[in-house]
Amino acid sequence: MTRSAEDRTLILLRHAKAERGGYDRDHERELTARGHADARAAGQWLHDNRIGLDEVLCSTATRTQQTAEEIWSAGCPEADVHHDRRIYNASAATLLDVLREADGDANVVMLVGHAPGIPSLASILADGEGHEEAHERMSEGFPTAGLAVLRYDGHWSDLAPGGAYLQEFVVPRG
Repeated sequence: MTRSAEDRTLILLRHAKAERGGYDRDHERELTARGHADARAAGQWLHDNRIGLDEVLCSTATRTQQTAEEIWSAGCPEADVHHDRRIYNASAATLLDVLREADGDANVVMLVGHAPGIPSLASILADGEGHEEAHERMSEGFPTAGLAVLRYDGHWSDLAPGGAYLQEFVVPRG
């Protein structure tokens, strides 16, 4: 299947389950055993659904980096990874700014971040557009390792609220 340069897929992934920790060490919190398993399950889901990644925009937090590493360990081919401090606990507006800077040649971009920014961004971008069942599942919550798959037709620099289509929402468990 040939895709145009403007036929984009955006994966919004909330990091997997992390250990509890105080505010003073939030950035360094690591994944729990369940978190590692769930992140591998998310990678397996991407692999099984033949979703290859061109670029990954990842928070600098330990738990998001470990989530991305587990995605690769499950067989999803590695992509160019860019760690960006702005993603850490960012608002939906900040995350949108980061996405607008994605590589123009990347057709499939995954953003690995945190709640409430990732769930808010998914809702804002799709704004009710997409598969009804996916919206219903997402409206029930966006737990750790939750993965929203959105379609977008345009340049990343033009991505705007209401401009995407929610294709799928899943919460893989390992």
